[in-house]
Amino acid sequence: MATAPSPNEPDALHLPGVLSTEQLYRSADYLVRAQEPCGAIPWFPGGHTDVWDHVECAMALTVTGLLVPEHAEAARRAYRWLATSRHAEGGWPAKFRQGTPVTDLREANHAAYPAVGLFHHLLTTGDTAFAEELWPVVESGLEFVLALRGDHGEILWARGEDGSPGDHALLTVCASVHHALRCGAALGARLGRERPAWTTAADRLAVLINDHDDLFADRDRFSMDWFYPILGGAVRGEDAKARIAERWDRFVVPGLGVRCVSDQPWVTAAESSELVLTLAAMGETDTGVRILRDVQHLRDPDDGVYWTGYQFAEQVRWPVERSTWTSAAIVLAVDALTGTTPGSRVFLHSGDIAPVVA
Repeated sequence: MATAPSPNEPDALHLPGVLSTEQLYRSADYLVRAQEPCGAIPWFPGGHTDVWDHVECAMALTVTGLLVPEHAEAARRAYRWLATSRHAEGGWPAKFRQGTPVTDLREANHAAYPAVGLFHHLLTTGDTAFAEELWPVVESGLEFVLALRGDHGEILWARGEDGSPGDHALLTVCASVHHALRCGAALGARLGRERPAWTTAADRLAVLINDHDDLFADRDRFSMDWFYPILGGAVRGEDAKARIAERWDRFVVPGLGVRCVSDQPWVTAAESSELVLTLAAMGETDTGVRILRDVQHLRDPDDGVYWTGYQFAEQVRWPVERSTWTSAAIVLAVDALTGTTPGSRVFLHSGDIAPVVA
């Protein structure tokens, strides 16, 4: 296990009264232990990898890597793996096992998310040379996504194994793609590679997300469809506050966390952490701290790793797994609440990724 930095270090991540520096860096150690020799970070040691969750883990390691070189190197290996694992026709296979693709299905949000991760890496580390090295990953991923646009500018959810586009768009996917397009355009601007078409596409997605719910398949029972339009930066201000208030009691279980779906007695640490990111973007940090405190019952006291979820009707952890991306989401949520690293701006939608509000 890497040695956690002293809590007196100015960039030492912690959330007073909830998680100490030592606890958070122990959680991040799990991501390093799970990482495969090729650089992929699977859901758990020996499990499968998908690019979206892999990038989330890389971002968490970038945060803790400011003070722990082992974590920083693991993050760089994770991003370099993206460059070697792309599908020949664009995007990434939806699932890998031990670094080997097991499907030709390629999902839009997977292809887009490296843009968020690599802009986060640049903001956190200031490493322009690394951003230049990985720029082709960002560009090819976002161009793959834009080739999945529907008639109104929505993003179809995937390209099937036979190469055909999906037959519907998903609100959470489009919100995540909106976020990625903003980050990709901002990263390009930092590197002198302006991509105004990405900003235009993001602007269009923001309009659709705010005003055209009918374009998206009905996934209303999923909490991600509730908060991701805000987390992805498309819904802001008073509209964001109204959206959160409208469904709060439907998804938030006091003392336990956030439901994955509204009709099941099941809370997860990842959805809870992503709601915390959403609340941080809205400036609701006190509420975010409370949600993050509530979900600490999923932390394994032996090694600081988080269980994925809890079925509270049966009072059992479910599924019986400790997903890497769950621990990663906790780290990112703490960073967003505290603003410890410059990378937190990616989730706060400040500076050069903030959309122009008419």
